[in-house]
Amino acid sequence: MQKKKIIFLTGTRADFGKIKPLIDVTMRANIFEVHIFATGMHLSKKYGYTMNEIKKCGFENIYPFDNDVESGSLSSVLANTINGFGDYVQALQPNLIIVHGDRVEALAGALVGSLNNIIVAHVEGGEVSGTIDEHIRHAISKMSHIHFVANAEAQKRLVQMGESDEVIHVIGSPDLDIMTSSDLPSMEEAKQKYSIPFGRYAILLYHPVTSELDKLQVHADDLVSEVFDSGLNYIVVYPNSDPGSDCILKSYQEHLEVNDRFRVIPSVRFEHFLTLIKHAKFIIGNSSVGIREAPFYGVPSINIGTRQHRRLKPGTAKSIVDVPDDRSEIARAIRDAAKIEKRYEKNQYFGDGNSAKRFYSIITRDDFWNTNAQKFFVDLYE
Repeated sequence: MQKKKIIFLTGTRADFGKIKPLIDVTMRANIFEVHIFATGMHLSKKYGYTMNEIKKCGFENIYPFDNDVESGSLSSVLANTINGFGDYVQALQPNLIIVHGDRVEALAGALVGSLNNIIVAHVEGGEVSGTIDEHIRHAISKMSHIHFVANAEAQKRLVQMGESDEVIHVIGSPDLDIMTSSDLPSMEEAKQKYSIPFGRYAILLYHPVTSELDKLQVHADDLVSEVFDSGLNYIVVYPNSDPGSDCILKSYQEHLEVNDRFRVIPSVRFEHFLTLIKHAKFIIGNSSVGIREAPFYGVPSINIGTRQHRRLKPGTAKSIVDVPDDRSEIARAIRDAAKIEKRYEKNQYFGDGNSAKRFYSIITRDDFWNTNAQKFFVDLYE
């Protein structure tokens, strides 16, 4: 029987870490023809050229596509990705396209697949957050035919959006599979690889809020000032490449890169990053890392501003402290987090580390490949 062709689309270091266990389990099975379309931040030298990290995994059939545009606007990046991925799909003629999350690259993948009557599977749809990310995520879900979601809450939201319950599968967040692995690098290996000179540290990871660009430079400067004044050591990872990232990098370069208490890194390989999270004093910023990965390890996190708005129900994870973009509130949260000497109870709201196993059991069923490319809206009320 001819192997089914699957394309995994990845545009960032973060989404690659999410889908890596799914790529791995399909490639190891040797019953599928697996391809990877790598674009976005993966091709940027400024952000660490993480295409090399994909290659180091030993995966085959990797197709790089530089979707960068001079203007840097999300709409132009989207259009460029649609053109590039569309040509790739026309040539390859896959049976399935798998996209993740809420990036414009994933939206491009879902649009191309849907317009070409190719089944699209969306990983981690049905979630809510702040900014344009939530709009994009829901748009991807509506252009997709199959959903692999993190939990029952996401499943319910997709049903509210008119998606059939039959094509929604709760598998958990795939990156948690890697978090539970016994093969993660040691702390010494991670420190050596990224030239980290200190033993005790916090992690700063702050991304642009694209709907608040007029305030971004002030917010970035305020956060950097409070982090600097805290007197603690920090591992600082570059933001994603969304519009406004240069504001954040400007603050880092002017105040943090010149100080020995800060190790500023463009990108960290996912497995090494997990080791660094596991041993961190706390996480601070507005990344989903503070909402998903940190609570799974019981690591305290300070979630700033609106970017992760409603991502997690209040009180679901005791390890998370939400604060506004306010200097005094940030300073207070850092002082409190610095005093914490314990790890919180492991939070499994986003899964238990068995996502790839569930994913594989679903895609190897005959009825999975009989999914109709023609979608129908399911009304909740007659």
